[in-house]
Amino acid sequence: MAGRPRGLVELTDDERACLTRWARRGKSSQALALRSKIVLLCADGLVNTHVAQRLGVSRDMVGKWRSRFLARRLEGLVDEPRPGAPRRISDDQVEEVIVRTLEQQPANQDSHWSTRSMANATGLSQTAVSRIWRAFGLKPHLVDTWKLSADPLFVEKVRDVVGLYLDPPVKAMVLCVDEKSQMQALERTRPMLPMMPTVPARQTHDYVRHGVASLFAAFDVATGTVIGQVHRKHRHQEFLRFLKTIDANTPAELDLHLILDNYATHKTPAVQRWLAAHPRFHLHFTPTSASWLNLVERWFAELTNRKLRRSSHRSLAELEADVRAWIDAWNADPKPFVWTRTADDILNSVATYCGRINDSGH
Repeated sequence: MAGRPRGLVELTDDERACLTRWARRGKSSQALALRSKIVLLCADGLVNTHVAQRLGVSRDMVGKWRSRFLARRLEGLVDEPRPGAPRRISDDQVEEVIVRTLEQQPANQDSHWSTRSMANATGLSQTAVSRIWRAFGLKPHLVDTWKLSADPLFVEKVRDVVGLYLDPPVKAMVLCVDEKSQMQALERTRPMLPMMPTVPARQTHDYVRHGVASLFAAFDVATGTVIGQVHRKHRHQEFLRFLKTIDANTPAELDLHLILDNYATHKTPAVQRWLAAHPRFHLHFTPTSASWLNLVERWFAELTNRKLRRSSHRSLAELEADVRAWIDAWNADPKPFVWTRTADDILNSVATYCGRINDSGH
């Protein structure tokens, strides 16, 4: 055939398998996959023009990668390091930044490092310090809170509560019960300004407080419905009254398994006597400092985010009516929260975290 002479591409079995894998693998870059297809078609005996037509590329590109493969085989298809400015920050300087960040305190008695203070201490630029921190996932300006339960029956209680979520008993209701205390009736000093394009809704930071109320709530794990009752005080008398409300608003033929925390009002003699007289009530307590096990806390977050945080109330009665109306609207379209983690998953996570902080002095 007339034209520029071309090199004959012959592949070994290993080379063909590798090129086929590069061409088909989803994680391969598009450039590498295209180069592999070019070489495979050339190995099938196609000339550059036909390969270019089949793949929709130029003939010069086909010739380029045919030549590179013949010269360097598979290595010729991989991009070479691109030229650029030489690296100016050494490994020792990077190590110094990491060690100072993790093990030393700033000389100016700050509680944590900033990019500027670290730059002054190491002689690097603020931008360089920021890049190093991002590369190693260091965020000195952030701090998280944590709390480990010291309950001696932690394992038993976790298995008990999670067992109710994942495998509830038959002919019974599982209710998550708790109190949202200190709900404040806050009246903003000025009406809220509405949201506009590029501007969020705004409310004044100052307010007039008209008192506090407590919401007693029982969240049905199966259906997501809520039994709620608002009281001005937070004593065992109010909790006992709420138990009677639960008793009156649930089917009498069903046992009731209540998941609660270890608040003192849940264990007073008056409450114990009432429970003894109503044997269908079974109380299951979450471990101390482990309220995250109680699903009603997740529902309280919905109440706070969707109603209380932006509301303004001129009296306690107005707050109570607003909360009751929101509960009625929730019960009109309830949404249960599905618990997915097993007790073993939770205990393994706690054990892993304890292993990470084992040498931190705690």
